[in-house]
Amino acid sequence: MAAPCVRVARRSLSALALSLRPSPRASAAADKGKNNEKDFASPHPQTKQMTSIHRVQFAFIESKKKLKEKYKRALADTENFRQRSQKLVEEAKLYGIQGFCKDLLEVADILEKATQSVPKEEIRDDNPHLKNLYEGLLMTEAQIQKVFTKHGLLRLDPLGAKFDPYEHEALFHTPVEGKEPGTVALVNKVGYKLHGRTLRPALVGVVKEA
Repeated sequence: MAAPCVRVARRSLSALALSLRPSPRASAAADKGKNNEKDFASPHPQTKQMTSIHRVQFAFIESKKKLKEKYKRALADTENFRQRSQKLVEEAKLYGIQGFCKDLLEVADILEKATQSVPKEEIRDDNPHLKNLYEGLLMTEAQIQKVFTKHGLLRLDPLGAKFDPYEHEALFHTPVEGKEPGTVALVNKVGYKLHGRTLRPALVGVVKEA
């Protein structure tokens, strides 16, 4: 009686064990879920490598942009320096003789005063010495003016012209009948310009309203 009871109990335990054992499909699904959770929790090494490459590429592009901007600024600074240097050289060529010209202006003034001081009535054929001297002074004065013009030095004789403070220096103001106010009535000393720049202003008297 006891033996059949033991057999029935063993069969029942075997059936229960089989029912509790997981199926192969369930085991595979569980393993796949665990693998997915593992992959999600820790990125793949290849993904890490791609991220690092992208960071390096971004840093390289930014560095390239900065270097390009610095290069452009350096080019602009170099061009500005070249233009300034060229302008200084050109001005040195034009106005380097400024001091020398100022000294020559005194010589031209003396020649002009010498010719003006000769009495015109004394210049006669029966006075050849004075006549030849006067003509020689005129030729010298004309020649020195040609040399001045050749080197960009121009004479300013503004008699009757409108007063210009950049080219003229007013010594006095006086009313003059028949003259327009603000014009030059008298030139005490002629002026000169060197390549368009006033080297010496003309000393003048200006007409004012009565």
